[in-house]
Amino acid sequence: MAIITLTTDFGEKDHFAGAIKGAIYSELPEVRIVDVSHSVSPFNISEAAYIILNAYSSFPKGTIHIIGIDSELSPENKHIAVSLDDHYFICANNGIMSMICSEIAPEKIVEINIHDKIETNFPVLDVFVKVACHIARGGTLEVIGKVINTIKPIKNLNPFVNDDKNQIIGSVIYIDNYGNVVTNIKRKFFEEVQKTRQYEISARNHKFRTIYNRYSDIVNFEIEEAKRNDEGKGLVVFNSSGYLEIAVYKSNCSTVGSASTLMGLKTMDTVTVNFLPILSPSQWEGSPR
Repeated sequence: MAIITLTTDFGEKDHFAGAIKGAIYSELPEVRIVDVSHSVSPFNISEAAYIILNAYSSFPKGTIHIIGIDSELSPENKHIAVSLDDHYFICANNGIMSMICSEIAPEKIVEINIHDKIETNFPVLDVFVKVACHIARGGTLEVIGKVINTIKPIKNLNPFVNDDKNQIIGSVIYIDNYGNVVTNIKRKFFEEVQKTRQYEISARNHKFRTIYNRYSDIVNFEIEEAKRNDEGKGLVVFNSSGYLEIAVYKSNCSTVGSASTLMGLKTMDTVTVNFLPILSPSQWEGSPR
């Protein structure tokens, strides 16, 4: 039985998500539809890319993923279907797939060309659903499009390293439901540049010199619970997806606040990691400890 996932910025108020599900069921009554998210910020390409990157691999091989973000057809915003890692992705060629494709090479990319057979101003409903159902029936990608070799990249997808290799300049790519701020700096990349050096992470006027393994590592459990004051404290972790994240312990946007609200951080803001020089034994004497 085929599985089709939906990731959109349509929200829950309007009819769009429901209409898409109805159209799929009309063509494939036995299909299973899974909502990954309909709460992507409007037209936020990097946010959608982060969500689908971290969700798709939990699904069985052969799953078909419809991504409805900034999908209006134009000469500069064509539609594509991608076969990658034994999954299928249907979306606009607007950079959404570049985050996944930077980690895993696609097996095949086609530019969808069935639009002349379909009159639509709602391509996710009328085009993406047709393509998804075609694939679910065992159809090949070449039937619905022409093979292409490249896709549009996302700007600021990768962090920048300076020539001296002592600074990483990253950016915020996602803010989660807790207001935690996710950067585009991955653990493996960080450690390759770090080479065991000490570091200082800067975001606006906030600085951090420790990266925790878990959010609760900020808590001193040797202090009795009544005397702790950890909720609302800022910290940095590598999150479950391996990205450097600035967080607030037990954050709540409506009470203690969050990393986004308390630190004034938003998508595309700069986050900098400065690596400190390693002192030689002759420099230890007189240096601050």
